[in-house]
Amino acid sequence: MIKYDTEQLITLDKAHLWHPFTQMRDWNSPEHEPLVLVSGRGPWLADSFGRRYLDGNSSIWTNVHGHGHPTINRAIREQLELVAHTSFLGFTNPPAIELADRLVRLLPGSPLSKVFLSDDGSTAIEVAIKMSVQYFLQNSQPEKIGFVAFDNAYHGDTLGASSLGGISFFHDRFKSHQFPVTRIASVEELLGIDGLQIAGLVVEPLIQGSAGMRTWPPGMLKTLRAWCDEWGVFLIFDEVMTGFGRTGTWFALNHENVFPDFLAIAKGLTGGYLPLAATLTTEKVFDGFLGSYEELKTLFYGHSYTGNALACAAALANISIFDEEQTLDQLQPKIQHLTARLNALSRMPSVRAIRRCGFIAGIELGRSAEEPFDWRDQIGAKVCVAARKQGLLTRPIRDVVVLMLPLCVTTVEIDLAVDAIAEGIQAVCG
Repeated sequence: MIKYDTEQLITLDKAHLWHPFTQMRDWNSPEHEPLVLVSGRGPWLADSFGRRYLDGNSSIWTNVHGHGHPTINRAIREQLELVAHTSFLGFTNPPAIELADRLVRLLPGSPLSKVFLSDDGSTAIEVAIKMSVQYFLQNSQPEKIGFVAFDNAYHGDTLGASSLGGISFFHDRFKSHQFPVTRIASVEELLGIDGLQIAGLVVEPLIQGSAGMRTWPPGMLKTLRAWCDEWGVFLIFDEVMTGFGRTGTWFALNHENVFPDFLAIAKGLTGGYLPLAATLTTEKVFDGFLGSYEELKTLFYGHSYTGNALACAAALANISIFDEEQTLDQLQPKIQHLTARLNALSRMPSVRAIRRCGFIAGIELGRSAEEPFDWRDQIGAKVCVAARKQGLLTRPIRDVVVLMLPLCVTTVEIDLAVDAIAEGIQAVCG
């Protein structure tokens, strides 16, 4: 077993690192002792002192089958013996080719037949935005440059993806540099929008993640598809969070059998192992970029690590596990068990609401059902710290405690997670 000098690691971290979504004054304060995570097995993580924790947010919503899964580990090692990375600009490689074919076959009956690989969820959305705008610019509809997005949406932090976001403290300060976006709160507001100048409509299907796990009404996706078809607008599904079993099916779109013109996937694509994203689109979009080089219809966009062989090998192994271990079938009773446990949790006085979609849950806290806590008191964060003492790691979205476990957990581990949250709520809220 490796022995770690935790004090030295923390000293170096505070001296040099800048962490995302983190107020670094608090992080670097002398009384704050960061948790140094060093290993994982299954749904469990361990810190530098050897303490074990259940991975209650799947390592920021990425891990699917658990840490250290032998199938994914083996696939990465085998690919590593061949080559780790080669350029995808003007070249190709077997894992990328096989992955594109496998992703398309996960969507039988859909028009999604073309795959563009990138690095993460934000870039997957960025690809869809750029393809949408360029398609109309070079196919006789240059006026279609706007987008429709929803209030409280989150689609990533790169500048184009950030344009579509509707969470003020993430996105408002960059408004002067964003794409033109019409923001709506509900499907009904589409009736007042002229789609002639709209290139795309983007939505997180079934559930908005960073909004606090807020669910959409049934049938919404069909309504969006109909509106986009009426106005010749591209429908973009952001399944970065909801893909790969999180909602109980391969993708959230399977619940309503509605297919978009662009499907953005990332997080769970490699099982939580390596950065990789994909934007799937149609033959129609693809054909709109074909022409002679002199016509400049080429999509001049890509990343140095596009089509990374190691990541693609991990993704192929991740997908194969779903079949080998019957992951989606095994998940259904776990969803039922989680639902029952959360229903019991909802009776706690400080629980304002519990929102769930498949194996995704958000527990909203407040003084009462009618009165929220002051967000500046960071009650959600304090509950998560208290739950850590009970062996659970997770993060809040303000005062919504997120529970998104790896799909491999047992019902006993689900009980541990919910009990830890209950203990955390009791410790902080009384």
